[in-house]
Amino acid sequence: MLSEPCPCGSQQCYNDCCGQYISRTHIAPDAESLMRSRYTAYQRGDVSWLVESWHKSQRSPELEAIISTNLSGTDWLGLNVISHDYNNDSNEAFVTFFARYCEKNQTSAIYERSRFIREEQHWYYIDGVHLQAGRNDTCPCGSGRKYKKCCGQ
Repeated sequence: MLSEPCPCGSQQCYNDCCGQYISRTHIAPDAESLMRSRYTAYQRGDVSWLVESWHKSQRSPELEAIISTNLSGTDWLGLNVISHDYNNDSNEAFVTFFARYCEKNQTSAIYERSRFIREEQHWYYIDGVHLQAGRNDTCPCGSGRKYKKCCGQ
């Protein structure tokens, strides 16, 4: 596991990347790092990290059960972080990403601009806006091809 590549696509090994946040040995230094660790937690089925990294104002009593149900039968195929917008003096940041997954033999994706807030030096996911790529836009998966010829098929 020490040299295992991190599922977030960072090209780092898991323990030097998302593993240190999921194991709670380090605090994610920015919203992008937290978002990558959340993707990795989805990919690995770590429900406790997903709940803990969700802002308290957005947690419902059923959140853990909902996440567990949604993770069952889902294979996460890849993450492309498109942008990370923040100001060093701000406690709010945005990460735009495209994550592909397979569920019930059908490949789908989440294309989202997520909002994160920082409280007491910890970043938390708060909410997101789902985006839609246009047919002739460059595919948000990072392939460089047009969406209609790539993930939009």
